[in-house]
Amino acid sequence: MDQRTKFPPVFWVANGIEVLERFAYYGIYFSFGIYMSSLGYSRDQLGIVQTLFLLLSYGVPLVSGTFADRYGFKPVLIVAYLAYLPAISLLILTRSFSGIALTMLAIGLAAGTFKPLIAGTVRAVTDKTNTSLGFGIFYAMVNVGGSFGPIVLGKLRAIDWNYAFYAAAGAIVLMLLVTIFCYREPPRRIEGKGLGDKFREIGVALSDGKFALFLFLLGVFFWIPFWAFFNLCALYVEENLDTHALYESLRGLFGTGLADFFAEEKDGVRRVLGETISHTGWIIIVLQVGVSWLFERWKPMPSFLFGLVVMAAGFVVIGQARVGGAWLIFPGIALFAIGEMISSPRIQEYITWLAPKEKAGLYMGANFLAVAVGAFAGVLYTSLSGWFARGGHPEGVWYVLAGHMLGVFSFAGGVRRGSLP
Repeated sequence: MDQRTKFPPVFWVANGIEVLERFAYYGIYFSFGIYMSSLGYSRDQLGIVQTLFLLLSYGVPLVSGTFADRYGFKPVLIVAYLAYLPAISLLILTRSFSGIALTMLAIGLAAGTFKPLIAGTVRAVTDKTNTSLGFGIFYAMVNVGGSFGPIVLGKLRAIDWNYAFYAAAGAIVLMLLVTIFCYREPPRRIEGKGLGDKFREIGVALSDGKFALFLFLLGVFFWIPFWAFFNLCALYVEENLDTHALYESLRGLFGTGLADFFAEEKDGVRRVLGETISHTGWIIIVLQVGVSWLFERWKPMPSFLFGLVVMAAGFVVIGQARVGGAWLIFPGIALFAIGEMISSPRIQEYITWLAPKEKAGLYMGANFLAVAVGAFAGVLYTSLSGWFARGGHPEGVWYVLAGHMLGVFSFAGGVRRGSLP
């Protein structure tokens, strides 16, 4: 076995930047539904903003990597921060729907510009001896930032929403300073491709009709319910569950100190903050290695489908938390997270398997389009959640999501019959 190559300093700098960016991004995103609800906006209005935000966050990376190849990672990182910082700052100044929507669009644009750059840095500075470990560290940093952002910003917004926005802006300023003074452009082969080349490559991948249909159905049956979880869970916990009972559950299991970490005191009663527990990062950090090891013996498509069943079960249990005990939110989120850990990497593997070897990069790049389809979870399920809430049954949306996700088996049937790749 080859001796593992040491990671250069820029690898650790880049991963530190990733922690800070995910801290700010997820700190805002997971609490955003609670924020708009506190201002009196409807679920329909929230869903529109969520859809536009996710479309930019996951659509822009299709082209932002091209600019990084042409101008370098460091300049494009700085451009992303210069878009991020005023956008987050504007959240402090505006309370109108149009102002908030435009601000979140700007944050989505900045996040989409940033998104491929740190992964690209990791790819550029690793080789066959350390690339698996390098990306393992990178994904761990994503989840560290994505876990602590909602916790810290949640605690701050319990005092004043502006404090949360100041903290997110502060993280971006720190990223800017670290990038200017510590980030060194990694050596790599420059492809020299322009936007026209990028769009032609996407067109080549989508000219495969079966693959294009596969991406669309993947977006509809996997990514839409996937993003619906993150759009809705924090608001569901905050508004529809007994958050004091959740606090007591955490205190009974882990003690007062840790329970207080996820809670606020209001009118003499301690309550869990919705966004502090309504994500999967803390579970993925603990379980990802074990889950990956367990399912590496399975073929990609059976693993993917099994993961969807687990995620659907998680939706059902989350719904039951409203009627069967608030504590059920914890196993519900855990089931969803385990299903995510099983399904998400295996469908990426399946795409690389079905792509022609000479076009593997093109097909993987086009995969962002399926993720972008999932952005429509906002206008579909955030609005639907409002309808169920007005009818007195906010848990109903989770049962619909479970059925939606299980609808993927008709998609799998098409794969088996050969009508899809």
